[in-house]
Amino acid sequence: MLALLAPGQGSQKPGFLTPWLTGWDGADRATAALRSYSEVTDLDLVRLGTEADADEIRDTAKTQPLLVAAGLTVAAFLPVDRASVVAGHSIGELTAAGLAGVLSPDDAVALAAARGREMAAACALEPTGMSAVLGGVEAEVLERLDALGLHPANRNGAGQIVAAGPLPALAKLADDPPARARVIALQVAGAFHTPYMAPAREALGSVEVTVGEPTATLLSNADGAAVTSGADALARIVAQVTSPVRWDSCQATLLELGVTAAIELAPAGTLAGLAKRAMKGVQVVTVNTPDDLPAAAELIAAHSSEDPR
Repeated sequence: MLALLAPGQGSQKPGFLTPWLTGWDGADRATAALRSYSEVTDLDLVRLGTEADADEIRDTAKTQPLLVAAGLTVAAFLPVDRASVVAGHSIGELTAAGLAGVLSPDDAVALAAARGREMAAACALEPTGMSAVLGGVEAEVLERLDALGLHPANRNGAGQIVAAGPLPALAKLADDPPARARVIALQVAGAFHTPYMAPAREALGSVEVTVGEPTATLLSNADGAAVTSGADALARIVAQVTSPVRWDSCQATLLELGVTAAIELAPAGTLAGLAKRAMKGVQVVTVNTPDDLPAAAELIAAHSSEDPR
């Protein structure tokens, strides 16, 4: 059984879309798609994906629509309708919703743009941040975060939890980390997936999009469960702005469903790395350039499209 995976914020790199827009026979098609998404978002996604530096594409308001547009553009060159399961990490949930037919590609990118703008605005209200906690005993890490008033914003599995909250509390965590754990400050604008994003959640709930029923099993970051309907998927995506990303649960569900192979869409690598540690035995192909398309297409062809729902 095959799964499609869409990465989240932090996976972007300067120029990551350049190989898709020059030097191969799909370049014109990819460029046209990104220009169309640019009109939807009122952002120059072509420039952002090819010429912008790391600081500019770290801007939440730009990063989120860029990632969703990139994932959907790349996926259009693959027979993704043959995948049985689709999942995305954080903003990648919107890419996944677009791939599963819950949202049209345009609506997925437009909602990502609204999400990015509103989360950026919420970040400006109070100085907060995020730090990765690597290693340690999970229960002890969670206990330490709770004692400091921090939130486990991402529980990624494979010994990785992302803490989020006020900057002074994150500084205390770095100065006195849990036993056998190390803390790495992340270059983000604020405490995503925590109650600090409540204004963004409220604003996002008023964005109008057309919702369809999922054509593949679509997993939710809330608990790793398959969504029951398009309306359920959208409600969960909106609520996820203030709720922890349970990628550990998503990976557990992928294994329970019998997934044996996965394709991570561009900009790929982060989810493949997590899968390597937490989903041993599952073959993962990363698609970062057009040169990766044949291997991904071969993997799709080798797996059935049996629907586990």
